[in-house]
Amino acid sequence: MSIIKNDFEKMTITKIKKSKNSKKLTMITAYDALFSNLFKDIADFILVGDSLNMSFAGKNDTLSATLEQMIYHTNAVCTGAPQAFVITDMPFGTYNTKEQALENAIKIYQQTNASAVKVEGGEDKAHIVKHLTSNSIAVVGHIGLMPQYVRSEGGYKVRGKTKEDEEQLIKDAIAIENAGAFCIVVEGVLSNVAQKITKCVDVPVIGIGAGNVTDGQVLVWSDMLGFFDEFKPKFVRRYLDGANLVKQAVNQYRNDVQNASFPSKEEEY
Repeated sequence: MSIIKNDFEKMTITKIKKSKNSKKLTMITAYDALFSNLFKDIADFILVGDSLNMSFAGKNDTLSATLEQMIYHTNAVCTGAPQAFVITDMPFGTYNTKEQALENAIKIYQQTNASAVKVEGGEDKAHIVKHLTSNSIAVVGHIGLMPQYVRSEGGYKVRGKTKEDEEQLIKDAIAIENAGAFCIVVEGVLSNVAQKITKCVDVPVIGIGAGNVTDGQVLVWSDMLGFFDEFKPKFVRRYLDGANLVKQAVNQYRNDVQNASFPSKEEEY
């Protein structure tokens, strides 16, 4: 039985917007051609996240990711999934001003086949989003728990616990939508608040750690497939025991080498 969706078709911004209230969207991260090729006919869109430096470089946060890294990995992802709708995270420090943001977003567009960029921030970044979308850059917003704010916020904190914060999150979503974002990621927010955010905007809201009340979900692939086993966030469901499966396979390879059962005669030239 095939695991590929028979109804899969490449997403466009128009299709993404039309999915609001009609279809749950699936987003997954990828950082290379190998895995993007595996995901390309299944996920609605692929995010080249700055999470790569946490998942694969062993860093404590996302802040060390550079524009050059994001461009390199976006190119790899686009090579593996040339027909996919690929979104690139704009890394920390690359959109402090609207002029800087546009210059760096243009580099991403010119040097990769990314379909859009993602920007963290609410009302405080609405003018940045507006400047990008006014200059033909497609933007995904990101509000709630924002990894690039981890040091200034003093850690990863769930949002929406107070009435004031709930109201601010709604203002953030509306501001980002009005600035031209075609989609908004909402991370680490109480589910009842995420539901209110989802209802207050006309663009799709993609949740992560925000309950099942949003228009779709996004997960880091190494979390959901169990390859990153040092820490499991509460909101992650592991669909594969990846780390142990790999360890078992490599252990079997070592044993086969040591007992000379690999390579066999069939594996010789």
